[in-house]
Amino acid sequence: MLRCGILCLLLAAPAASVAQGAPPAGSTEPFVVEYYYKVRWGFADEFIRLFKKNHFPVLKRQIELGHAQQVTAEAPRFHGTEDGRWDYRVTIVWKNAAAPHEAFPDAELKRLFPDQDTFRREEQRRFEILAAHWDLPVVSVDLTRP
Repeated sequence: MLRCGILCLLLAAPAASVAQGAPPAGSTEPFVVEYYYKVRWGFADEFIRLFKKNHFPVLKRQIELGHAQQVTAEAPRFHGTEDGRWDYRVTIVWKNAAAPHEAFPDAELKRLFPDQDTFRREEQRRFEILAAHWDLPVVSVDLTRP
């Protein structure tokens, strides 16, 4: 379960969303996905601390390996309604539509986190304090073209 959670977060975009307007898997066009995290009240600081410690190094390695081109993160300055609330949005520009589905090598994960027990425990905690998580592939809209 933990393994799936980590890999889903790292590598998956919903199949239905991918089918809607995504470039073909063989395309070399960059593929942008926004990952939204809604954290249980009072746990946002803990979540982002764990994200920076355990997940961001994996994302940086994805860039070094050429699977991703850019990773950015935002948080809303103010809060919205509870049903539309999110605490963090991480945007990843993948090299193409297939890249989010490529397996992250176990050897790389072990190299980045030699203490796998601590890594698994902290990643489990990061998912425990989430209230919701969703992935949204996005496309640019050219407003200058008719």
